[in-house]
Amino acid sequence: MTDPRRLIPRADEILSSPAVENARSYLAEHVIRARINQILSAARSGEIAPQSVMTEVETALQDTTPFSLRPVLNATGVIVHTNVGRAPLPPAAIDALVAAAGYTDVELDLDTGLRSKNRGRAAIEALLAACPGAEDALVVNNGAAALLLATAALAPEQEVIISRGELIEIGAGFRLPELIESTSVRLREIGATNRTHLADYDNAITEKTGAILKVHPSNFRIDGFTSSVGIGPLRQLADQKGISLIVDLGSGLLQSDHTLPEEPDLQAQLAAGADIVIASGDKLLGGPQAGILLGTKEAIAKVKKHPLARAVRIDKLRLNALEASVNTPSNAVQTALHLEPTAYLARTEKVAQAVGGAVINHQGRVGGGGAPEYPLQGYAVAVEESLAPHLRTGQPAVLPRVHQGQCLIDLRCIPTEDDATVIAAIRAAQQKEK
Repeated sequence: MTDPRRLIPRADEILSSPAVENARSYLAEHVIRARINQILSAARSGEIAPQSVMTEVETALQDTTPFSLRPVLNATGVIVHTNVGRAPLPPAAIDALVAAAGYTDVELDLDTGLRSKNRGRAAIEALLAACPGAEDALVVNNGAAALLLATAALAPEQEVIISRGELIEIGAGFRLPELIESTSVRLREIGATNRTHLADYDNAITEKTGAILKVHPSNFRIDGFTSSVGIGPLRQLADQKGISLIVDLGSGLLQSDHTLPEEPDLQAQLAAGADIVIASGDKLLGGPQAGILLGTKEAIAKVKKHPLARAVRIDKLRLNALEASVNTPSNAVQTALHLEPTAYLARTEKVAQAVGGAVINHQGRVGGGGAPEYPLQGYAVAVEESLAPHLRTGQPAVLPRVHQGQCLIDLRCIPTEDDATVIAAIRAAQQKEK
């Protein structure tokens, strides 16, 4: 009997086929060969019939893209959702990414044809205009890098004083104390987890002290018998002792927002006397990943001169996107924070009616280390819990919240024009359940 594997097309035949020739216009050769080898291996093991190999190759190459990240419709009600990329960029920032993708004048003076020393100056000027309490600014790779740079530059070979209630751990198990102490800086912990007083700071300052660090615990809350020290008193103490005051806000709220009454903003911390305030660009600011340092000219000059500044430098793509995010009138984060309640409810009711779901009250969140545990009153469509896996793996992917035996679809972070897409996705998931 003839072995059916003899009928499997040869690799050279497949590589010269029209399907492969077409795929070469958008896929690298090593990607194409890897897909073909996978299919040939499956055919040799009997998982694929020999006569189906070419069809499988065509389908596989059509479904393969040069990148793997998939767009996700965020139906969780969490605005700055780290697992799906935090803040979605506004259209102006997306255009800015495309504009910066080729050759640009990022370090070039087009008038003279000479190298420019103003790398990122446009993004910095946009930040200064949006936050006029700052005298100067610097943008680096991310918030953790900004904190590392600020402490290393303002307290070199010295101690930084921090309250024990502010020794926080951020995502993926990274702890700020360990991050800071990875340089020559040493932390001096003071106070208790729940209560720290001005005297604790005063008593800890010695000739080895370089700065006081105030960290906003943006991803957790401590309630009850608590006490902390504000920026104003710390500024007075820092002036008396001749040391710097660094404030890490994290969430990136430029100006106060009535929707988030307990969330501190950068402008207020600068007005209260911080030498440097640190924030992330991809949280409440609504821009790309970036570490933003705003402060006095003297303090920013020190961080710019530090050798680490080069190591944590931000790329041209995000510089351009950050500038656009600050200069555009609105973004997805602000839109989700300030939904008009009547329209929000009407959209939810329309989706629920279309898919046979129920409308329930649902509390959203800022997420991403902003306004921890602060509820954003809203609504959700409740359907069967079993639909959640189908929604997550559908085309497009829809990420719902699974809670108390229900699959909840919150439209807070869904653009209005995508409501029909959400309805279609839920219906497709329901069909798979039948």
